Amino acid sequence: MISRLALWALLAPTGLAAQAQQEYAGRRADLAARLPDGVFVALGGREPAQDYVSFEQTPSFYYLTGFREPDAALLLIKQGGAVRSATIFVQPRQPNREVWTGSRVGVDAIGTLTGIRGRAAHELPRVLDSLAAAGLPFTVVGDLSPRGSDEDGATGSLRTSDEQLFDQLRRKHPAFKLTAVNDIVEQLRGRKSSAELTQIRNAVDITVRAQKEAMPAVKPGINEFEIQALIEYTFRRNGADRPSFSTIVGSGPNSTTLHYNRDDRFIESGDLVVMDVGASFKGYAADVTRTVPASGTFTSQQRAVYQIVRDAQAAAERQATLGNAARLMTDSSNAVLAAGLARLGLIESPNATYDCSAGAQPRPCAQFRLYYMHGLGHGIGLEVHDHEQFYDTGRIQPGSAFTIEPGIYVREHLLDEIPDTPRNREFASRVRNAVTTYGNIGVRIEDDYIATTNGVEWLSQGAPREIVEIEALMKQGSTGVAARDEFRVEKYRMTP
Repeated sequence: MISRLALWALLAPTGLAAQAQQEYAGRRADLAARLPDGVFVALGGREPAQDYVSFEQTPSFYYLTGFREPDAALLLIKQGGAVRSATIFVQPRQPNREVWTGSRVGVDAIGTLTGIRGRAAHELPRVLDSLAAAGLPFTVVGDLSPRGSDEDGATGSLRTSDEQLFDQLRRKHPAFKLTAVNDIVEQLRGRKSSAELTQIRNAVDITVRAQKEAMPAVKPGINEFEIQALIEYTFRRNGADRPSFSTIVGSGPNSTTLHYNRDDRFIESGDLVVMDVGASFKGYAADVTRTVPASGTFTSQQRAVYQIVRDAQAAAERQATLGNAARLMTDSSNAVLAAGLARLGLIESPNATYDCSAGAQPRPCAQFRLYYMHGLGHGIGLEVHDHEQFYDTGRIQPGSAFTIEPGIYVREHLLDEIPDTPRNREFASRVRNAVTTYGNIGVRIEDDYIATTNGVEWLSQGAPREIVEIEALMKQGSTGVAARDEFRVEKYRMTP
């Protein structure tokens, strides 16, 4: 079996951006070491039908190549335990097309950019047909059925363009064998390299700047979309590619909707405003949430709910140490949330249940989950919900990048939405006054963390999150948009 170092040497590129090229070559070598002999194909994103629609490269293809243009494909051939050839298929230069879409790298220059031999994208089907005729098995990363692309059932227009490409080979070559390996690449993506952690750090830094701009700008009478615009302007002004997901600015009742992103309500006095936002920097996502009072000062009810959420986050953070079981973060946070909700009278006790289904034998569910429906956090990386290595290993290790984001959401009509059973009617009668008292209060606090050999680092600490800090910043008011971070923008220019 060829060593990883030898694979790296085989796939390693030369050229001006050698350091970045070696990063991608190392990733391909790690993948190749996990693949059987045969043909490996990674398909990039397809160009939108309308050339005025933004294109974003698929995360796993970008992870392996660093190439951002559409309709590209990576082909590796592995024989005798070694990768014998590597080719990247790209759109050729077409000046009459580029007047609409912008310049393409083209076949001649792709080798210098990536260190991989280039061919024209239109040649890919013929090359794949030749390899399939030779009886070589295929492993594929692309937009394939979750059960693997040897699955029958969906046909014609219901099949993705990637599946249709391989359907043609299957029809022509009855012995054709294909295995989807998206999960293998996602597992590799779960452990971030130092270069990836740097990009995540940049994304988080920009996001923190946007939160600090937005928090003092929140006040009664302005619209959620004004805060959204300020946040996204700050992203782009400081070198971000784009938002890493749809910006959430939810005020009043909208603060209790987890992924609310209409952002079109006028903020009223007494509202809480949840701002769940993230910048994308060189493809890497941040995700930071802050909850602020529109009037600048938390009411006693808002303060009580907010502090429970903050205490739950602190409990999870204490468990966020190298080598620790990741589930301990969730267990600790859940215990604090349940105890706090019981103190407020929103649930009967920390371990109390309600009937979450009706019928002869109703299914019991934890009462605290009526106010906290999501998980504690998730991995971040090339996707805002990226694969995280502790999903596989169960433990926090160097290379982890993740969020911690507990929340409480007291929906106004919550008790009208649960099944009508005798048990639930009894439960509702006991907590109805509390639901009325705390109705339309939604609080989420989310921060980003990375793990290195030195320990777990809290990246988003620049965004105020303690009650006293938030009220102090909002009391200052907005003094206008801060000057852009010239150092950050220059880093954007210089980073491959």
